[in-house]
Amino acid sequence: MKQRKYADGADVCIVGAGAAGGVLAYELAKAGLRVVVIEAGPFWDPQTDFASDELSMSRLGWQETRLVDGKDPLRLGHNNSGRGVGGGTVHFTGVFLRFHESDFRTKTLDGVGEDWPLSYQDLAPYYDKIERDIAVSGPAHFPWGAFNGPYPYPVREPISANSQLFREACEKLGYGSVVAPLAILSAPFDGRPPCINRGFCNQGCMPNAKYSGLIHHIPKAIQEGAEVLSDCMVTEILMNGDRVSGVVFNHDGQSYRQLARVVILAGFVVETPRLLLANRNAHFPDGLANSSGWVGKAIMPHSSHDVYGRLPEEVRLYKGTPVLALTQHFYETDPSRGFARGYTLSAHGVRPVAMASAIATQREDGSLLWGQKLRETMLDYNMYARVTLVGEVLPHPDNAVTLSDLKDEYGLPVPRVTFSYQENDRRLYRHAIEQMSRILEAMGGTPEHVISDSAHLMGGCRMGKDPNTSVVNEYGQTHDIPNLFIAGAATFVTSGGGNPTNTVMALAARTADKLIDAMRQLEV
Repeated sequence: MKQRKYADGADVCIVGAGAAGGVLAYELAKAGLRVVVIEAGPFWDPQTDFASDELSMSRLGWQETRLVDGKDPLRLGHNNSGRGVGGGTVHFTGVFLRFHESDFRTKTLDGVGEDWPLSYQDLAPYYDKIERDIAVSGPAHFPWGAFNGPYPYPVREPISANSQLFREACEKLGYGSVVAPLAILSAPFDGRPPCINRGFCNQGCMPNAKYSGLIHHIPKAIQEGAEVLSDCMVTEILMNGDRVSGVVFNHDGQSYRQLARVVILAGFVVETPRLLLANRNAHFPDGLANSSGWVGKAIMPHSSHDVYGRLPEEVRLYKGTPVLALTQHFYETDPSRGFARGYTLSAHGVRPVAMASAIATQREDGSLLWGQKLRETMLDYNMYARVTLVGEVLPHPDNAVTLSDLKDEYGLPVPRVTFSYQENDRRLYRHAIEQMSRILEAMGGTPEHVISDSAHLMGGCRMGKDPNTSVVNEYGQTHDIPNLFIAGAATFVTSGGGNPTNTVMALAARTADKLIDAMRQLEV
């Protein structure tokens, strides 16, 4: 291993270089703290490691074995986690939405889920900061939620045929729609070019028009003095009494220690609980920071069903940025619908391999489409439009990350991820499927394929004021161990009805401010 900059110890050790880890690394290093980021995957080079190829770029997702269980086992991998510097931001679609005020008060307002220990107003300045720092493009007016625009950069133009047809259909049905807010440049910024609509956002953006921690926050953190250790898998959290003292990581089969005053776990929703549960000791017999028993519990994907409709004229779903239009007409609770909370619908492009795989094996009715019928369908690939759901899933303690008896190559227990939709979740996505079908019909198409899917993943180390029912406080500081923090979607209390990356990054920026102040006052 190369000579390490902070081998003798750091102020902060961040485990995971994804959406949250990148923001934290930059903000903390900029404040003069000695920061080490440890990332399990590679330090990608977009020019040499990325390809405009669906199959080869599936490696951008986490590849290690995870067991899935429950009535609705999750598909894990490229669709909801990343592996490598930048994490999931390397291959996310770039949709950049804020949560609404109601998302933080679902228990109070709707009697479901739990309230967050912070409000939208607490997070609003950090939404502003993140959107400004990465030059989010978006509409001059956004008609839903507390933030109505404008965004730092104007909307992306032109939009795809799928998105244009979607917007026209929404107008016919009386649903408002907008060109999607995106972490994708509509004009030059910070030495990076605007998007040219290549459409390979989910395979890694070679021109660097799309934001990722790989090309923005991590390089800036390194310029401020941070050290990034890639291809290094953290296997143990070191303890000194009731405080953490650092971590052990594996690189090329060798184990190394990284000591630090503060450790921040900024990994994925599966990996963070796994690490905490696997590091039980005499002080913490049920796993680190788990006196509440809530580590690993109440994980939440978004329901992400798709409806494909065949149109009489070509749509060409491969053209343009995948998501260029959306509606949040059904975002807030309406009791007349028979369920609580809501969702976002988007016009969502797709490449042929992904479409073929989905319509063959992920059908909502459980059937398979194979052989000659699949071939005939895919010959008409250019004629299909697609609408996608991002639906709120409510927290339930039985949906959880636990440890199996199997061990991986590092000797860590292989995680078991158990998930089942509850009745409210099912009513919500069924309602959404009906609306997606209506939109496709208003486009002039015939809905043909309903696909069952999920996206994103949140929860498992939720925040709260009560140490008996939560793992961390509103800043991600664990209730049990004052110098152990958790960042990222694992701390979410509820899932919201929109894409989570903006909220992940805003929370990380807020945690950074709190941690900088606390470390200066020697409070952690």
